[in-house]
Amino acid sequence: MDKSRKVVTDRRIRISVVGCGRISANHFGAIEAHKENLELVSVCDTDAQVLRQATAKHDVPGFESLEELLKGSAPDLVALCTPSGLHPSQAVQVAQAGRHVVTEKPMATRWNDGLRMVQECDKAGVRLFVVKQNRRNATLQLLKRAMDKRRFGRIFMVTINVFWSRPQSYYDSAKWRGTWEFDGGALMNQASHYIDLVDWLIGPVESVQAYVGTLDRNIQVEDTATVGVRWRSGALGSINVTMLTYPKNLEGSITIIGEKGTVRIGGVAVNEIQTWKFHDKEPEDDSVTAANYETTSVYGFGHPLYYDNVIKVLQGKAEPETDGREGLRSLELLIASYISARDGRRVALPLEF
Repeated sequence: MDKSRKVVTDRRIRISVVGCGRISANHFGAIEAHKENLELVSVCDTDAQVLRQATAKHDVPGFESLEELLKGSAPDLVALCTPSGLHPSQAVQVAQAGRHVVTEKPMATRWNDGLRMVQECDKAGVRLFVVKQNRRNATLQLLKRAMDKRRFGRIFMVTINVFWSRPQSYYDSAKWRGTWEFDGGALMNQASHYIDLVDWLIGPVESVQAYVGTLDRNIQVEDTATVGVRWRSGALGSINVTMLTYPKNLEGSITIIGEKGTVRIGGVAVNEIQTWKFHDKEPEDDSVTAANYETTSVYGFGHPLYYDNVIKVLQGKAEPETDGREGLRSLELLIASYISARDGRRVALPLEF
């Protein structure tokens, strides 16, 4: 099916939200922010009470299953805000119904599932979008421009830290949390957006060597991890993640040390440019202070900006910034890290040719 047949130009894009839990609020907020171009037509949740609250709040029909939603409403786009392990089967179901898909991170918890999502959406002639809203944060946009201009020269070292807190009560709040099948651990779930920065900002990865541990929480997956990274450029670095930080979220940061520049973006969620030093001055250096922002949420404020691109793509005005193939790049790095930790060995990328 030709993707051009799916372009919407004469009306608002109809969207449904599947899964009305924690992250859905960001999607509902983004839909409201783009109400001139987006129309919420239905919601879905398997929890009857949550569903009643969502239908009452947003004044739209509610469905207890995705199958019922696809039969009982007519969205152009379905946003999957469900447990990560459900994304693959649901994305395929939506694609086969001829609707576009936007899925929260991670797109899948298994490599083959991620590949299947991309293949099935291609086959159905629909778009697959993977939410990477942190890329749209003002601080990271400024850093991306510096990277694109090669202001660092040769990059020597990169360190990414995600030092957050998730108490046992967080994992106990739903049966799927902290499981391999539906959730993934600190790397796969909480640090997913930071894993995305590894390739998007720095470049292709040559190999990883990882260690993971379940040090304190009563869960199947890891609550703490460290990954050594070697990029194809020769740069070295590490990704350090824990959900055991006392007493609350402390830091979400990236530090880049290069031949002609050093930058550290920190705060609780890469929201503060704490160091910005380059050999040569550029006009954007004057924007550093303005790019900083306050946040009480590790999600940041990127969802409305992310949806801006989704809307333009479905209107035929732009190409997707983070589609399914872009989502596979960070999923591949995640899977390689888990293989490394499981087998106790260095794992080279790509995983397959």
